[in-house]
Amino acid sequence: MTTSEIAEATGSSPAGAASTGGLRGRRRAVNVDDTATLVQTSLLDGAETTMPLVVRPTTPGVDLVAWAADNQEQFETWLIEHGAVLFRDFGLQHPPEFEAVVSAFVPDLFGDYGDLPKEESGQRIYHSTPYPNDMAILFHNESSHLPSWPTRQFFFCVTPSPTGGNTPLLDCEAIMQAIDPEVLARFATKKLCYVRNFVPGVDVSWQDFFKTDDQSVVETQCAAEGMTCEWIDSVLRVKNFTDALRIHPQRNTEVFFNQVQLHHSSCLDPATRQALLDLCGSEIALPRNVLFGDETPISDADMQHLNDLYFQHCVQFTWQTGDIIAIDNMRASHARLPFEGPRKITVAMGRMATSKETQAADN
Repeated sequence: MTTSEIAEATGSSPAGAASTGGLRGRRRAVNVDDTATLVQTSLLDGAETTMPLVVRPTTPGVDLVAWAADNQEQFETWLIEHGAVLFRDFGLQHPPEFEAVVSAFVPDLFGDYGDLPKEESGQRIYHSTPYPNDMAILFHNESSHLPSWPTRQFFFCVTPSPTGGNTPLLDCEAIMQAIDPEVLARFATKKLCYVRNFVPGVDVSWQDFFKTDDQSVVETQCAAEGMTCEWIDSVLRVKNFTDALRIHPQRNTEVFFNQVQLHHSSCLDPATRQALLDLCGSEIALPRNVLFGDETPISDADMQHLNDLYFQHCVQFTWQTGDIIAIDNMRASHARLPFEGPRKITVAMGRMATSKETQAADN
């Protein structure tokens, strides 16, 4: 989907500024204990979904780290119900404050993620994906193309971009009702094969991703995690065969859980797609690709159907300095719209899950 198509689909400016980003929320009482009444909740103004829940302090100076430590159960209840929770107006400014808050919510933050650069001022937090400002990062559930993934993900706004840069959210449970049944059946029955070629200079190196310089260690790790790998003229090619639909572990509902937009070449703008094909020589040799599980192609038409639905059904908010949004990664997929000017978002994730724990029933 091109920048102009994204702008049209989302009602944003060509640089990606959303028109639905106001947070004039509807306040709603929450019957919790005295500690929890230090915060108030609301929904996005005009939103047709309850994702995300917006949480603000009821009085200045609320210590969000202390609140998080005392209210893990309340936080989990909100997150399971809404799929995402946005914490706003708590006066946070720096990434170490963010890490302290999310560590109180999820003590087992994952500190070994190979796809994102580490945040220098933190221990288990990362920079957001480095990607050209004028291009969108399309919808995905974090690490859903791998044998394990975080079920909890957090984003922190250090510097909001002056134009664009929103992080749209998509309800992966609700979207199941919107996808054409024939398209959905193909994904459910055929499942997926993610292909990744670690092309030098194009993507993160396999050495950085696997945290080793030893090819035999990579081969052993891939085999242990159920992935296949091969070396083609010094380029590592990894394949992971996995489901496109999964069962949400707390809600016991099916969710459309995958990264097909990030991996399918039709989701690149035409110039980038052609440039990569010229560089790599074929679709199978692209840095990232996704096929059906029987290794037949997913049609561009099926992908266009999903692309259109995602932008029709997503919800957006405009980042403000100090915002933290917590995402149930199995309930909500996220994207990033194009932007102009400076922008800094840091990321944390934790509570890892595996394929066996969330496998959907055979169709």
